[in-house]
Amino acid sequence: MARPHIEPYVELNDPYRRFDIAGFKGSHYKVLSLDTDTGACTLKVRFDGGYRRKPGLSYSDVEIFVLNGEIRVGDERWGEGHYAYVPAGKALPALHVPQGAEALVMFNDSEPNFEESGESHGLALVEGYVAVNAYAGPAWYGGGRVQPSVATGCMSKVLRRDPLTEAYTFLYCMTPRFAQDNISYHDCAEESYHIWGTSWMMQFGELPTGGYFWRPPYIDHGSFRCKYGTLALGRTDSKLHNYFHYNPWSNPGDNLRRAAAQVYRQRPLLHQWQASDGHNHPHGPPDFQEPDYHEDFHVRALHGH
Repeated sequence: MARPHIEPYVELNDPYRRFDIAGFKGSHYKVLSLDTDTGACTLKVRFDGGYRRKPGLSYSDVEIFVLNGEIRVGDERWGEGHYAYVPAGKALPALHVPQGAEALVMFNDSEPNFEESGESHGLALVEGYVAVNAYAGPAWYGGGRVQPSVATGCMSKVLRRDPLTEAYTFLYCMTPRFAQDNISYHDCAEESYHIWGTSWMMQFGELPTGGYFWRPPYIDHGSFRCKYGTLALGRTDSKLHNYFHYNPWSNPGDNLRRAAAQVYRQRPLLHQWQASDGHNHPHGPPDFQEPDYHEDFHVRALHGH
C-alpha cells in the first residue's frame, strides 16, 4: 500500500526514539510518514553532539534537509537550510556533528539502511547528486512555474526535479496575509513540513511550525489563509498539476473523474486507450470483410468514434 493520508500532524508533540540501526547510533528519530510495504519513509532526525559515522552509502535514494545545527560531511559543512539529494549507492564521506543538529531525512525507496564503504557502488547514478544551500541558492518564483498557478503571495524555489518522474523537492513560502479562496487537488501525492509559521486550511485547520502532512492524490485542500507568513519544505512524487474548483463536498473519487474528464477533453484518444480493457492483450489485424470489423475499438478510435 502507499503511505496513508496524514494531515494534520504536529511532530513537536511527540518524543524522539533512539535509532538502533547500524550507521545511525548516536541519533534519534520521529517517523513522519511510512510506506509499510517498501519501508520508504520521511523522518525527523536529531543528531547528538559528537555523532560520527564512517564513509558509506545507502541502497535507497536519500534526501536531507538541515533544520538547525551543522553536519560536517567530509570537508563540507552543511548548515541550516542545506539540502542534499544522495542517489542510491553513492558513498558519502565520514559524517561528524560536533554540537548537535536536526534534519529531515527521507528514504525514498526502502527503510533506513547504511553500508560502510569508501567508494560508490558501480551502478550508482552519482551524477544525480545535489548539494545546495536552499536559503541562499536558487531563486524564488512567484507563480508561473506550475500552471494553473496558485494565488499571488505563495512563492517557491526548486531544489531538485526528477527527470523521469517529474517529482519535485522545493521550498515554498506564503507571505503575510496570503489568501486563496478556491479548493485544489493534484494527480500526485505531496508532502510538506512547516519549518516556520502557521497556515490555515478549511478542511484541516491550522498547521503550525513542526506541522506535517502526506497527502495522497485527489484529496481536496483549500481554501488557504496565512496571517504572518510561513516557510516550508515540500515534495511531490510526480508532476504537479493544479486542479481548482469550489465544491467543498467533493471526494477523491469525484476529483479523479473530473481529472479524467479533463484528459478526455484534451487528448480523447489517450483517454479511450486508457479506459479500454483490451489494449494490453495480443491483438491480431482485423479483416475488413469481417462483420464486426467496424465495431473494433481500435478502428472506431481511428475514425473518431
